[in-house]
Amino acid sequence: MIEVSDLRVDYDDFCAVRDLSLTIGDGEVCGLIGPNGAGKTSTMRAIVGLLEPTYGSIRVGGIDARERPDDAQRTMGFMPDFAPVYEDLKCWEFLDIFAAAYKIPKAIRKQRVEEELARVSLTEKRDVPAGTLSRGMRQRLTLAKTLLPDPQFLLLDEPASGLDPNARIELKQIIRSLAVEGRSVLVSSHILSEMSEFCTSVAIMERGRMVVHGTIAEVQAKFNQGVELHIKVLERAEELGKWLLHYEGVLATERNGSANELTVRFAGTDEQSIANLLADIFRADFRMVSFAPRQEGLEELFLKVGAKEVS
Repeated sequence: MIEVSDLRVDYDDFCAVRDLSLTIGDGEVCGLIGPNGAGKTSTMRAIVGLLEPTYGSIRVGGIDARERPDDAQRTMGFMPDFAPVYEDLKCWEFLDIFAAAYKIPKAIRKQRVEEELARVSLTEKRDVPAGTLSRGMRQRLTLAKTLLPDPQFLLLDEPASGLDPNARIELKQIIRSLAVEGRSVLVSSHILSEMSEFCTSVAIMERGRMVVHGTIAEVQAKFNQGVELHIKVLERAEELGKWLLHYEGVLATERNGSANELTVRFAGTDEQSIANLLADIFRADFRMVSFAPRQEGLEELFLKVGAKEVS
């Protein structure tokens, strides 16, 4: 578990992170999002010990990271954005140097290098100079380096930057597998639509402050006004729309073109209220084809939270 409490980071007269608190449990993937300059990278660098906070508490796996930085850093893996590689070294040599630096025993060092090359799909590039790799492949090589010491806590700053669609899919699978293994993962990215596919929680920052933090469902419930339902019937869509406007809790309805489909904004966000609405539609003799609540993605959620914060 990563526990940050009342963290503040100052650069001379500028406050980059202001009284921030954040908890990431075992097996949790937390998406750290916010506009440029929100303080995301400063937060990560402070947690891993690359930046001295002005004040605040940082505990990693129960270890006080400010009192025992060496012990805390042994449990963490940090992947910065635009991480450099040693361009003249072959990929396996690059990883081997870091494996030695991480004090991985020589007897298993080669095995660990090959395992991480395979994890990021770079086995075929093992003998290629790192300097000849594309931007996306360099990101994958850096991720392999980060995973070499088998860290319990991962902090990934823009890990999908420069990755092609296939590599992004692989990255999502890797992050999911790390969470399944019980690791805590804090990931920052601008690709919000994809983060919603693997994050279990979200932390939204604005101007150095934590605006909201919680599971995606909790944050959605806090900022959403009801739930959006997509309903398709076999016929009588217009009649259903009029019927719904008289149903308690229905805030608005909109017919989707000429199709027998409706978008309905419903105030009842709990499962019981939604189930009751579904049952009542059936009892009213409307023949249903499909009925599904729509969850907003992180992009929409970020825009909504940001708009509230600015206002």
